[in-house]
Amino acid sequence: ETDFSWLSQMRYYYDEGERLVTRMINSMLAYGFEYLGNSFRLVITPLTDRCYRTLFGALHLHLGGAPEGPAGTGKTETVKDLAKAVAKQCVVFNCSDGLDYIA
Repeated sequence: ETDFSWLSQMRYYYDEGERLVTRMINSMLAYGFEYLGNSFRLVITPLTDRCYRTLFGALHLHLGGAPEGPAGTGKTETVKDLAKAVAKQCVVFNCSDGLDYIA
């Protein structure tokens, strides 16, 4: 139970109060029961795994995250896939330079 390769995987548990929770490393989130549709899941790479661990830990601390990087690298899809895994609603805002209050 102390093996990092096991602890770093997202796991689902029923806790004492019959509540479904998701755990990853030392973080825990309550399962949201939000149905987000039947869509494909991402292929897990070391980069998406690292992003999952970082965002999961931030959500555990009641914070958020804003992945940064070049266009087309899967940042938005990774965040949406994490939201699907913990069954929470995910709203994506596109913050490009061309977006202003008129749009």
